[in-house]
Amino acid sequence: MSSLFAFDEPVNILPKDGTARYFGVVFPLEESARYYRELMETVEWKNDQAMIFGKLIITKRKIAWYADQTYDYTYSGITRKALKWNAILLELKLKAEELTGETYNSCLLNLYHDGSEGMAWHSDAEKDLEKHGTIASFSFGAERKFAFKHKATGEKREIFLENGSLLTMEKETQDFWLHRLPPTTRVNSPRINLTFRKIRKQ
Repeated sequence: MSSLFAFDEPVNILPKDGTARYFGVVFPLEESARYYRELMETVEWKNDQAMIFGKLIITKRKIAWYADQTYDYTYSGITRKALKWNAILLELKLKAEELTGETYNSCLLNLYHDGSEGMAWHSDAEKDLEKHGTIASFSFGAERKFAFKHKATGEKREIFLENGSLLTMEKETQDFWLHRLPPTTRVNSPRINLTFRKIRKQ
């Protein structure tokens, strides 16, 4: 399925109160396939955990957390300690910085095995993150729908994130908008998502 938008420059898909720019596909197909393969093989994937109503939940979705230093990052009631960058992640970090004009010191990766795995409505506004810092999100593998919902009005925006594409969430977006990756029965192959972030100096 193709992007909902046809453009040469990245476009802000949010109508107000934030900036979420979709750059479209930024890697050739062969390069995307290489990144997908190497990320599958070299990243230290682990099942994610969440503390919900005092109960520890282990997800099918897998994650990894890498950074310049062994930064702590706490979300869903669990604190994770960062691993040091590997070569492929450093390569992608530099690409994210080149495309967005920002700098990043960390990356949270998600591995969704198929469409049954997704992410509920949330915003990335944890105290460990730099306030109003840009998050740069690469997608490799299966194309998936990504949705935004305004916290006050309930207004929604949706976009399909293509293999080899880049999406950024910037400025006050996390203050006003929730986002999620809805589950779907139409996808039966994996997707890898990298979200380059700015952790506050610890």
